[in-house]
Amino acid sequence: MATTDCPHLATASLAPPKATQSVYREDCTLCFDSIDSPHGLDVCLHCFNGGCCEPARHHARDHADAAHHPLALNIRRTRKRKLRDTEPPAKISKLAITAETDEDRYDTRTRVRCYECASDHVAVEDEGLRAVVDGVLKANTFARQEEVKAWEQEMIPCEHALCLEQEAPRQIDSGELGHCSMCDLRENLWLCLTCGNLGCGRKQFGSDVGGNSHGVSHTDSTGHPVAVKLGSLTADGNADIYCYACNDEKTDPELVAHLAHWGIDIAARQKTEKSLTEMNIEQNLRWEFNMTTQDGRELKPMFGPGLTGLKNLGNSCYLNSVMQSLFSFPDFASRYYRPSEKLPFTQTPAEDLEIQLRKVADGLLSGRYAKPDSDVVPAGDDYSEHQTYQKGIAPAMLKHLVGRGHSEFSTMRQQDAFEFLLHILKLISRSQNAAKAQYSNITDPVDSLRFVMEQKLQCLNCKKVRYRQDEMENISVAVPVKRIQKDTEMENTTPDPTGNDTKPAAEPGPVQFEPVTLKQCLDEFTAAEVVELECSSCGKSGFTKQSLFKSFPSVLAINARRFELVNWVPTKQDVPVIVDEGSLDFESYRSPGRQADEEELPGDDASAPTAAAWVPNEGALSMLEAMGFPRVRCEKALHATGNQDPEAATGWLFEHMEDADIDDPVDFNASSSSSGAASGGEEVVTEDKLEMLSAMGFSVPQGRQALKETGGDVERAVDWLFNHPEAEGDFGGSDNATQLPSAQEPEPQKEDTRPAKFSLQAIVCHKGASIHAGHYVAFVRKEQANKTTDDSKGAEAKGEWILFNDEKVALGGDAVEMSRFAYVYFFKKD
Repeated sequence: MATTDCPHLATASLAPPKATQSVYREDCTLCFDSIDSPHGLDVCLHCFNGGCCEPARHHARDHADAAHHPLALNIRRTRKRKLRDTEPPAKISKLAITAETDEDRYDTRTRVRCYECASDHVAVEDEGLRAVVDGVLKANTFARQEEVKAWEQEMIPCEHALCLEQEAPRQIDSGELGHCSMCDLRENLWLCLTCGNLGCGRKQFGSDVGGNSHGVSHTDSTGHPVAVKLGSLTADGNADIYCYACNDEKTDPELVAHLAHWGIDIAARQKTEKSLTEMNIEQNLRWEFNMTTQDGRELKPMFGPGLTGLKNLGNSCYLNSVMQSLFSFPDFASRYYRPSEKLPFTQTPAEDLEIQLRKVADGLLSGRYAKPDSDVVPAGDDYSEHQTYQKGIAPAMLKHLVGRGHSEFSTMRQQDAFEFLLHILKLISRSQNAAKAQYSNITDPVDSLRFVMEQKLQCLNCKKVRYRQDEMENISVAVPVKRIQKDTEMENTTPDPTGNDTKPAAEPGPVQFEPVTLKQCLDEFTAAEVVELECSSCGKSGFTKQSLFKSFPSVLAINARRFELVNWVPTKQDVPVIVDEGSLDFESYRSPGRQADEEELPGDDASAPTAAAWVPNEGALSMLEAMGFPRVRCEKALHATGNQDPEAATGWLFEHMEDADIDDPVDFNASSSSSGAASGGEEVVTEDKLEMLSAMGFSVPQGRQALKETGGDVERAVDWLFNHPEAEGDFGGSDNATQLPSAQEPEPQKEDTRPAKFSLQAIVCHKGASIHAGHYVAFVRKEQANKTTDDSKGAEAKGEWILFNDEKVALGGDAVEMSRFAYVYFFKKD
């Protein structure tokens, strides 16, 4: 097609994207249409925003009109079709693994368009325009760039890099930098920063990158530890640094000076090869998970509205399973899935939580992307003849946004799904005020999970009571861990003359645990317990404490804790928790409220139950210190775990070794009336601070403990709470604030007498011995799901369990069995 000249090129101020600049050339920032869509994707050549070209939405045109950015690069990618059975397979001459590249898989077409000229084929003859186009095509996508950043931020310099001693400086000739000093390899080259030797690296498993390990041989013979990969050098100072002494990737703060020592100007270097981080990510994303039932049958794929999978971005299954569960509930679906409502213009849609949540809702619920992967089905073939899953959508922008600034969720490591649930609910609630200023009819979807727990304190001596109400969004119940003792019967064997049995002892089988019911866990969670508080009314010590439901949510989230210390390491145990398939009645857990014959403790502060000064358990403290832990850490662990069990305290210590404030001293007996905060005598715990934390969904006891732990700093208290989800809270009365602030007190209302019956709607399951490893999947009960199998195409199945295993969505036949080992349960009120 003929190209046209565009007058706007002369007035446009275009420049290629910088190495640190985000280029959204993979999918639209407002929806999940991508370069694989029929109309491709338009990348703005002014700001590199990605916009879809689908006529029904055309977010690219909306961006061009609102931002006055007329020029865009349209990128359209199609899967290459290969002829089948026409040529014999190539003879395998050596053992090698060759990674298929994008160039092998796809045909990519590009064209420059101008929205003001209404031209779809602008001539790319100007050198400046060509440089911008080439820069866009060569740049990392936003998703890959953020993944690389997440991996790289975990790398730190080592002593060998910090204390590097270089030999006499010299100018290395450019010809010497073209190939390995011991072979002819011209890629995967590593420069020894000590002596300037250039050697090839190791053969990279799972890729086509060659290597004869001559760089390793050089280190073995010389002892020079640190090398840099030349092909990974960028002008902004980034590069692969490897320390052979540490046998790990590191960073070098003085890389520019160390390279200049050998006459290499890093400012003139261009990155020519994938970094180790990029290759690690590619390997991680190739990981496949089994999609068969326990008896080996392959699960049936599912497609349609509400049945869209989420791609694994590299250990992101914890995010995928939680988001699939939340958007299965009407409050979240109706709040964010609004296809007829046009979003207001913003220059940074990828940085807007409201927009990204709407983008994910549209992707999950519209059904546009829940289609069989056409890349694996030959053209003209019937989908029903192939067991084909879908591509899924990649929530890269949402993952970056919700993880930004968080020490855990900003990384590429596996994370705890329940902790992520708490984190995303906090962010959603925080975003509502800003959303209400732009949109109409906005409600906080997290309200559907909120309920009130009423705590009753009763003095064991004078029987006077005090009630307090705390708003919550979930409960976390402990699962009793009891092993099944196997009977070992003695064999009737004839002993030999030495007295030894002739038959060797059998090897022990896998450990099995006694199953418990969810009702047992809830009974224990709501049971009364004795706490050591001093009653100001009668002066005696001892109270019973019991928490029951004052109100019930529409959606009840329950975290099942199955942890036990094994050899001093917290280990998740597969204890079966039996959940009724029908309705679960919570009526027995409803608080009856204050009874007519109960005498309430006086409301003045002087008469409130007070806790004696907290003193660490000396026996447990001695045991922990004998293990080598500093005293301040031991005291924190005992305070967080009940001050009794050294084993539980040890588990807490292992889980919180990396806390930034682990060695900061804390006054556990600080109070709002007698203890000052960080500066100026500011009180540690005040009603205003507790009100702020309560508005974020934390209970008053949790807020009180967090404020004491952080010296009264609210922001640090929020971070502390999300890093310490197991914290039980401070129920003592040494603070003036023993009840919810008046602004958070539930308004007087008619007693809720509706039945408190719930049915299981979604579960998040985890496989693995640690919540920070393994794999998460979600099972969601769908009231209507279209089957696409041969025998029931188009039929509707009501109340079917659907398995969401990242991008794979299937009819989940083992959902009932998997619910026995779920980590997070979501119940929907009948």
